[in-house]
Amino acid sequence: MPAYRLSAGWVVPVEGPPIADAAVLIDPDGRIARVGPEAEVPMPSDVPARRFPEAAIIPGLVNVHTHLELTGFAGQVEDAEFAVWIRRLRELKERRGPDEYRAAARQGVVDCWAAGITTVADTGDSGAAIQALAAEGGSGIAYQEVFGPHPDQVEASMAGLETRVTQLRRFESDRVRLGVSPHAPYTVSGALYRAAARWARGEGLPLAVHLAESPAEVELLGAAAGPFAEAWRRRGIPLPSEPGCSPVAWLEAHDVLGAETLCIHTVQIEPSDIVRLASAGCAIAHCPISNRRHGHGAAPLASLLAAGLRVGIGTDSVASVGQLDLFAEARAARELAALSAEVALELVTLAGARALGLETAIGSLRSGKWADLTVVRLGSDIRAAPVERLLRSNANDVVATFLGGRQVYGRTNG
Repeated sequence: MPAYRLSAGWVVPVEGPPIADAAVLIDPDGRIARVGPEAEVPMPSDVPARRFPEAAIIPGLVNVHTHLELTGFAGQVEDAEFAVWIRRLRELKERRGPDEYRAAARQGVVDCWAAGITTVADTGDSGAAIQALAAEGGSGIAYQEVFGPHPDQVEASMAGLETRVTQLRRFESDRVRLGVSPHAPYTVSGALYRAAARWARGEGLPLAVHLAESPAEVELLGAAAGPFAEAWRRRGIPLPSEPGCSPVAWLEAHDVLGAETLCIHTVQIEPSDIVRLASAGCAIAHCPISNRRHGHGAAPLASLLAAGLRVGIGTDSVASVGQLDLFAEARAARELAALSAEVALELVTLAGARALGLETAIGSLRSGKWADLTVVRLGSDIRAAPVERLLRSNANDVVATFLGGRQVYGRTNG
């Protein structure tokens, strides 16, 4: 791949203040060679160059929670109480075949690029996401889901997981990694959680878990009651033998929490849960718009950040939120926790990379990192600071996206 030079009205490195009239030089290996003011970045005569005077160049956005295999399901699952919504989504998924899942995931990757997202942490059970990332030359972690709420299912669930992971590991690369996701406390028994976490660690695979997302999940583990408990009773699944735990405490008791564990949502948590998460070194995928859409409440984002937890922002699936717009998510997080524009932007860039253990490779514009760049058209209010202007943007303001120095998206009228 040839070297490339981009310049813009602003470059926002994230690790450092915004730079006016600045440029980024990309080396032939797809990494950043130089970042700085226009006059200080070399302009080799044989290197293609492009300028975006009315835009800002920022690090490629990092989406720490997606379900790319659900692309195409926007608006197809009616609003309902969460346990009912989950059942309806499952019924919809059962009508989609393997080829359709792969096509959906590939479209999801392309949609991410159009929204300025260059790296994803995806969860799904079809295996389509890692195949799509590999086929399209994408970047991210694809967590293979495993289910089994009945303790008697552990052996069969683990056999299926191990077989599937073995099949999918051939799609891994230096930019694409496989992980494991015991889905959620209402779909996974304690025994399966323990077995899946132990096996994943032995294989060197990261973990992701939907955790403390809804009041119904808290009712299940706290009182063996509520809609998930009723669903378990109907299916003959034993209820938690010792109710009274919070979801976080329950996963701690089953050896799931750790530095390699990405905890998705974490809405229904208490101060003691935050202590547990921080002590274990977990990372958090905060999904403010999805949480709000499903009526789960507001996650204690300010407290999670104050505790030093690694927090990134995810969109969740288009079935939940309609579109993949991390700018909208950043604004929602900012409002929720009274964040500065700089912190909100960091949550969808460097902090997201840190949550995934990828901060040395992506998340900011620094020499030696991958040249994952998003070019965003800025609004006309030049009196506002550049990061404030960025936070007013949306996915439709993305002009171009580069992944490892390769342009993967560009507006024809750009």
